[in-house]
This record gives sequence, C-alpha cells and structure tokens, in this order.
Amino acid sequence: MQPVKLELLAPAKTSYIGIAAIDCGADAVYIAGPGFGARASAGNPVSDIAALCDYAHRFSARIFGAVNTIVFDDELAAVERQIWDMYGAGVDALIVQDLGITRLNLPPIELHASTQCAIRTARQAEMLASLGFKRVILERQLSLEQIRAIRDAVPGIELEFFVHGAICVCYSGNCYLSQHLVGRSANRGACIQACRSLYDVVDGDGRVLARERSILSPRDYCLDNRLEELADAGICSFKIEGRLKGDSYVKNLTRHYRLKLDELFARRPEYVQASSGTLQGGFTPNPDATFNRGYTQLFIDGKRGRWNSIESTKSLGEYIGDVAGVSLRTVSVQSAGQAISNGDGLVFVTKNGIIGMRADVVNGCEVTLKDTSGIAPGDKVYRNFNIKFEKELQNDMPRRKIDVAVVFRQESVVATDADGYSATLPLPSDAPVAEKQDVAAGNISRNLGKRTNHFDFKCEAVEQSPVRFYPAATLNALRRALAEMLTKNRLESLSGSSGIGPDSGRIPGKKARPIRCSQDRTAAYTANCANHLAREVLLDMGYEQVEDAYEIAPKSDAELMRSRYCIRYELGICPRQHPAGKVKEPLMLINGGNRLRLMFDCKNCEMIVTLP
Repeated sequence: MQPVKLELLAPAKTSYIGIAAIDCGADAVYIAGPGFGARASAGNPVSDIAALCDYAHRFSARIFGAVNTIVFDDELAAVERQIWDMYGAGVDALIVQDLGITRLNLPPIELHASTQCAIRTARQAEMLASLGFKRVILERQLSLEQIRAIRDAVPGIELEFFVHGAICVCYSGNCYLSQHLVGRSANRGACIQACRSLYDVVDGDGRVLARERSILSPRDYCLDNRLEELADAGICSFKIEGRLKGDSYVKNLTRHYRLKLDELFARRPEYVQASSGTLQGGFTPNPDATFNRGYTQLFIDGKRGRWNSIESTKSLGEYIGDVAGVSLRTVSVQSAGQAISNGDGLVFVTKNGIIGMRADVVNGCEVTLKDTSGIAPGDKVYRNFNIKFEKELQNDMPRRKIDVAVVFRQESVVATDADGYSATLPLPSDAPVAEKQDVAAGNISRNLGKRTNHFDFKCEAVEQSPVRFYPAATLNALRRALAEMLTKNRLESLSGSSGIGPDSGRIPGKKARPIRCSQDRTAAYTANCANHLAREVLLDMGYEQVEDAYEIAPKSDAELMRSRYCIRYELGICPRQHPAGKVKEPLMLINGGNRLRLMFDCKNCEMIVTLP
C-alpha cells in the first residue's frame, strides 16, 4: 500500500514570503494574483508568482492561486485571462469560490473549492466533486466526526482543513455584514472585519448585558496537537491562515507545523511528506510569540466552548507575567519565566482595556515605559513583539536540502537524489592515471561531496580502477552540471502532476456533469450567484429558481451571519446550559447607529445575525 502524502500549506502575501515559507518547510503555498483574491490588498503580479513557482518546484512543492471571490458578468473575461496567465506562470491549482469559473475556457489545472463555499456536509462535497473540483477546503466550524463522515461519503476528493490562524465567526462565504454596513463585500475580498468591532448587547427589556465588548470576535485557531487525528479522519492538507500576515508570522508557524508533522511521520510511516527536502538548523519556532488573539480548538471535539477573544481583537502574544508595582515611568513585572528585552512590544490588560507600548529600558524585572498611566498592580502583561526572536527569525533561517548520492564510475558519474531522480555525465576520456591512488580518490570524494544550490551531494563510492586524476575545477563543474540536470529532470517530471491525493480531477476541456440538487428547488442568495455561468451551473443541478447574490440584490430579511458561535453561551445565558439565566428576547447588537438582531436556532445549535 502506498503511503499517504500529507501537505503543509502556508499563506503568502508576497512571493518573498512564499519563498520563505518553502525554506521553512511548506509543501505548498497559496497566493493571489493581480485580482479576484479574497484578500484584496494581497494581490501579486504574475511575474512574481512565476518566480515563486520556479523556486517551489525545485523541492516538488506546489503553488495554489487564490481566485476565490465571486465574479460579476463583466469580469468573467478578465478572470479567465488571469487564470491562463497564472497557469502559464506555473501555478499548480486554483482555489475557487465562484461556480461560474467551472464553465470558463480553463487550462488543464486542478480546481480546489475555497472555504468560502461553506462546505459543511458530504452532499456539498459530492456536488463540488461532480463539478470537477479535485479538493474541497472544509468549513472551520466542523468536528472530527463530521470530517470523517465527509471522507466516508466522498472518498475520491481531497480534504483540506485550516489548522491555525484567524477564524471568521460566520460560516465562511455566508457573511454579508460588511456588505450591509458599508457596501464592502467579504465575498469580493473587501471585508471590513466588523466582527472585530465593539458592541453593546441589549436584551428585550433594554438591559445592557455587555457593554463595548468585541463579543463577535473569536480567538485564533490552533490545532498543532490534533494533526494525527485530522490525518486519520481524512485530511490531506493542513492549512495555515494568514495571507495578510508578515514574513515572521509565516516563517514561525510554518517551521512549527513542519516539526509537528515530521514528528507524526516518525511515528506513523504510513504518512509521508508531500514535497522534497529536509530542514537543517535554524531558529526554534514559538507560536505564542507571533500574532494571536489567544487560541481555541473551536468545535473539533463536537463540543461548544467559550471561544470569544475577550481581552482584545488585536494580538496579545505570549504571556509574560503580572504587574507587581508601578511608578511614574517604571513598572515591575513578576515574570512567568520570560525575560523582557529593550524594544519588546508589551501589552497590559487593565480594568479599562488594553494598553500597548514598547519597553524603553529593561533592568531585570524593572521596565521603563514612556507612560505608565492606567497600569495597575495585578494587570496581566503580554508580549506581542519579541525583538530577540524577530532578529532570530531574520538571521537564523533553516536550510532546506535534498540529499544526493554520487557514484564515480569508470567512464561516468551518476547522481541520484533522495526522491530517485537521476543524472549521468560522461567523464573526460583523456584523464591520466593518478600517481597516488588514495589521494586522487579522496580528492574526487571531497570535491563531489559539497552543497550545490539546494542539493547536498555525498560521494558514496569511487569505482574507478585505476583511479584517474581530475583537476578540482573539472570535478566542481561536473557537480554543478549534475545539480542542473537533477533540477531539470525534477521539473520536467512534475509538469502536469495530478497532486497528492486520489485522482478524481476534472477532464480539461470537458463540461462537468453536476449532480442533481436535493429536495430544495430554490438556490438562495447564500449560493452567491453573481453571473450567468454560475446560474447555468445551478440550473443544471435541478434548481428551479436561483436568487441573485446578496451583493447584487440585498434582502431586508437576509441572514447576515449564521454560526456555531453563540453570544448567549458566551454570556452564560444559554437556556440549555443555564435555564435560570433566561433573558427576554430579542437580543440586539448595537454599535453606534447600527443595530443588529440576534436569533437562535437551538435545534441546530446555531446563532443568526439579522436586521432588526
């Protein structure tokens, strides 16, 4: 039985960050082109993506192009051109939300269904597979049991799952709050992140149950200790969120999850790395030292918990200790074992909110600040910028290498890398017999056993008899030529690769046959139909009526959000958990002049945000 390849998938705002992710162990990177990405401010020219693809493919790593917004009719031609440009640049797969894209004239490229498709059921996964999608990126708010059910029902499709990063409080792709408030659509890459704003929660009697709280803001996801269970449930790609994050975030978390997966591979040989090369040396990762709002495992165990970020929607970072004393410009910190350095970014959680500033001068547990007003003994201290760690991330990168075994034969030299790619070169026929056989053999081994580009060469055997003399320049030239041939052979063999999982992919140039829809004959606005091609797909599935996307035809009775996250539970007034704590409905969210109504689908244990 062939081992199962598991993929670590890292985000990239730029090609530079994508290359850093590959260097830190990513098996794949997702990045947006010039437009149509769900992070509008994270676009990239196709030339940069081509450079990233060239670098990644040297390690058999793959690049996925995010084309995951909904598309209007007058944009279809432009998105088709961009897709062909990205394919020409070497992109291995497209991450897609809009079903209309499946009806475009596409190159022979894999399609991955974005998490924006809100994939929560086996039926949805089966439908997307019938449209030609090779992979689905599941909704974050799923349990292991639900993931297993999708895998069992649709065994021929790859499953990708987020394991780290920011969480949308709403089911992905079905949030219309930003569009409603300011006309900026999350499905068009322009979300204002209204879920991170401060709200009052008011009950039906006008009582304020929570005041000025980021009550819709979840903590960040962290499943670094659940990777084995996810793999056993059928996940083949482990995704880190963060296409708006900087290089230190991506480096730190990619290295961290690479180590976690390597530990899994050591225990479970039936699982193997999806790309090539191993890491040597480099910084020691620390997820707590990078951007986070505190961590949660959300619904992975099928149980509800307290998921609110509570203190802040900004990054708190790692817990340092508590304030022991305060003077005019100095605070003393009772450390929890973390040393503070000059220039560190500190966050103080006070009774009146969050105070953040840089540490000017640190002398033991005494920290001099520009201003200590508002800080009191007992306040918790976090560090969201660790200056020493940031320098380590910049200056002590791991080295990713592919081992190559070299055999120096009578008339040729043969190099074979760790994945079995091979290159052979003839030896000069006029080389003289060496006077000192042992010395000549040692020179051959030494000059062929060096690092060249990303290859670590090792001369396994010198099989010449008698050994001939070759100048160091000749041997070095042979090694460099072998490295170029190995790279060329790898890149040629990867052309048209079908990915890491079962081959259920689309047949290029052929129109997919969608499965029929379920009993519901209306495709609601939540299907995000924004163009005539998407409408054709839905009609071919058997829907009799297809509503326009909310961005085209806003509805006064629309659900602006639906989520497993529940404000009643967060406030301790869930009628199931605390029957005595029942309050008068409806509950309202109020932010300035904006009022939103909360509804609760207790049968499905979901919260809904609507207009009043």
